[in-house]
Amino acid sequence: MVDASTFNGQLRLSGMANLEGLTIPDGVPSMGAWGEGFVDRRHPHTYAHELMLTGKQYFSEETVNGASFAMGKGFAPFGSDDPMVRPFLSYPVNHHLAQILERLVAVVALRAGPVIAEAGVFNGDEPTGPDDWPELSRFGDSWSGRLTLLPVDGVEVQGSYAEVKSPEHEGGQGLDQTKWSTSARFERPTTIGEAYGMIEWARTEEGGEVFAYHGVLAEAALHGRTLGLAYRFERTERPEEQRAEEPFRTVRPQLDNSILGRSRWSIHTIALDAVLADDWPGLKVAPFVELSAGRVRSLTPASFDPVAIYGRDTFWSITAGVRIGLGMRLHRMGRYGVALPEMPARDASPHHEMMH
Repeated sequence: MVDASTFNGQLRLSGMANLEGLTIPDGVPSMGAWGEGFVDRRHPHTYAHELMLTGKQYFSEETVNGASFAMGKGFAPFGSDDPMVRPFLSYPVNHHLAQILERLVAVVALRAGPVIAEAGVFNGDEPTGPDDWPELSRFGDSWSGRLTLLPVDGVEVQGSYAEVKSPEHEGGQGLDQTKWSTSARFERPTTIGEAYGMIEWARTEEGGEVFAYHGVLAEAALHGRTLGLAYRFERTERPEEQRAEEPFRTVRPQLDNSILGRSRWSIHTIALDAVLADDWPGLKVAPFVELSAGRVRSLTPASFDPVAIYGRDTFWSITAGVRIGLGMRLHRMGRYGVALPEMPARDASPHHEMMH
């Protein structure tokens, strides 16, 4: 990740390289995960995950009120933060309902006191592989807007709307999507550690109201100096598409309407981590373990039977590893310029601990 600024913070470059295309080229088994040709696996994101240039101007020296313009490859102003900078390693099922990322996007943002308004245009097509780039000819065929309220310190509430043209077909001949999202987020230091919580609801309609998917997610975490605990619950609907010869893949780009039905995934996840080393400046080593348990239910039984595909309709998984952070801290991915709520002063840019 790179984060550089000049002109007293008025011009900023934010970027992140993502090597999942090398380390998990076939995806990672994950309950309910889908998207970009992967089914039941969390797919690798593109090597250039984010590369945004932002210019901002405050209206006065004493306030955070101002305007900004951002352009590059990044996040459309829609939904919640990228799961990559949230407390869990495993991705939620609602990832493709609650975020719009890796697009060529232009975003205008305005802030007036506790109110932030954003609007953006971008290309509708999703990447089909780690080395894929947005279709330049499609820039501007989709748009989104987000309104954020900051009622008290550490709390933000957002509502978003988007119209996305043919995300599943690069040529633009696929089904269009209409998307809604709302969420409330809390983050504040306490006497025993850093407390975080979020609850969100998302809905995506595809092909008008022919197919509709909903997701509800709630997550919370408390991280002290050496120990951390996090919990997440979600209940999300996803499309069940015609599968390729390998049962955990679908064909991209879609040549016709290959959605067979809908399924609903209900998943509980708990995560524990322990910081073993943080004495060296900028270095943090934290082993972790995550345990997930869930159930899948077919909402269209005639076209999708989870027992026939998986052998059962209940699942559990355990994931263990070590997070190693070195150097700068992660910035919040998905907001740019004055749309970053935690900017009380011109030269301040608080970041999350680098834990992924």
